[in-house]
Amino acid sequence: MAAQKADDFQPHPGKDQLPGVDFCMTSSPPWPEAILLGFQHFLVMLGTTVFIPTLLVPIMGGGDVEKAKVIDTVLFVAGINTLLQTWFGTRIPVVMGASYAFIIPALSIAYSRRFSVFIEPHQRFRETMQAIQGAIIISSLLQMILGFLGFVRIFGRHLSPLSSVPLVTLTGLGFFVLGFPLLAKCVEVGLPALLILLLLSQYASTMKLKIPIFDRFAVLFTVAIVWVYAVILTAGGAYDHRSPRTQTSCRTDRSGLVRAAPWVRVPYPFQWGRPDFNAGDTVAIMAAAFVSIIESVGVFIAASRYGSATPPPPSVLSRGIGWQGISTFLNGIFGSLTGSTASVENAGLLGLTRVGSRRVIQISAGFMFFFSVLGKFGAILASIPLPIVAALYCVLYAYVASAGLGLLQFCNLNSFRSKFIIGFSLFMGLSVPQYFHDYILTSGHGPLHTHQIWFNNIVQVIFSSAATVAIIVALFFDLTMGRGHSSTRRDSGRHWWGKFRKFETDTRSEEFYSLPYNLNRHFPSV
Repeated sequence: MAAQKADDFQPHPGKDQLPGVDFCMTSSPPWPEAILLGFQHFLVMLGTTVFIPTLLVPIMGGGDVEKAKVIDTVLFVAGINTLLQTWFGTRIPVVMGASYAFIIPALSIAYSRRFSVFIEPHQRFRETMQAIQGAIIISSLLQMILGFLGFVRIFGRHLSPLSSVPLVTLTGLGFFVLGFPLLAKCVEVGLPALLILLLLSQYASTMKLKIPIFDRFAVLFTVAIVWVYAVILTAGGAYDHRSPRTQTSCRTDRSGLVRAAPWVRVPYPFQWGRPDFNAGDTVAIMAAAFVSIIESVGVFIAASRYGSATPPPPSVLSRGIGWQGISTFLNGIFGSLTGSTASVENAGLLGLTRVGSRRVIQISAGFMFFFSVLGKFGAILASIPLPIVAALYCVLYAYVASAGLGLLQFCNLNSFRSKFIIGFSLFMGLSVPQYFHDYILTSGHGPLHTHQIWFNNIVQVIFSSAATVAIIVALFFDLTMGRGHSSTRRDSGRHWWGKFRKFETDTRSEEFYSLPYNLNRHFPSV
């Protein structure tokens, strides 16, 4: 009896692989269920796909037609990139979508004085697009070099569970501005969406059913119910006399995408003309490419946990970033306004559904191709009010953040060194970007306001990313504090991840991360 009582107070043991996942990375649910889950992943990635072109295209001089074409292009290239990453990259079940990191340098290019000479808006749009394309194409080389030449592998071998906690946690929490602040722009639509999602995924999921439909398809149910509700409000005239800002956020007939989108159109390379190459633009975009690398690594780690896989070896991370560089190159030649990165919200959906299947993600890529080519149908889905999408983000980003906090199980939390590194890196990762965001909102420019705009953009892009600031701080202190102390390695959890430093030291790495078609023989991971 005494032994039993002692066991009751034992801490939860650390797990290399997350338990409780219904389908791991290498398994798959039945085909009908897998298709529905794939469509759900497609639905989740639409938010970012629509938001970035909606923000950038009007500033560049484009209208609804150009916006619809850019959205179709982003979808089409995301389908290609997702298949490349899940087949030949990390093989982790991640959607490779549009990156927010490229917004700041893209805005800087769009506002450049050299485009003010173009009076005709459509011509200005094409000239601006060609400049962004050229910068993205060159910046993709940075990701390819860092990935395929093994520099990311070196970075990965210095990562510990301790330094990964702020990286993964702020990969999710860093996008808090896209959560409730965006939801509150139409609270009568966004708040019901959040409440229904929580009710279905966290409470109705406790019902004993043959197939756990409520937690597995909570996003589909939520979007369908609230979207119909929003359509009824719009048709009933609830927003007829409201402010333009409220109408833009709440109405289901304000996007203009359905009218502007073509019935059938296949995006193709250089559809906007020959890319233009400018050194200043390229350097600024390279900073965004670097930030997208950091954020993708955080998503890779989170998605591997929710796929019930072992921690990805550094060589796998490096291989994935190399293929992300190819993805960004494709983004550049097709003209999708932004580079490629691993989707944070789709990684959170893996946790919500407890389905970390690689096949499901590949099926979602099929939906990206379908709705990008059949533009009218894709535009209908893209007209979902953004506050509904923001309600989903409140839960999905939280799952990614919790994947980072879950890595604390490998660290010694009774160590004051660990407490300092975790607390300080999390605090600075939130505080520094907030300072940069507030500064640019109040003054119209960043804290650095030199005559070299490209240098200003580099600093603004890097320090506006919560995950990037957090990993810089955490990795610096983890590698420099107490290096000579015998307990430092165990306090940081390095002994847990030691067997995953090299691909061949744990047989499970081959199960989860080996290349298909026996390609590991020709492209071995080390």
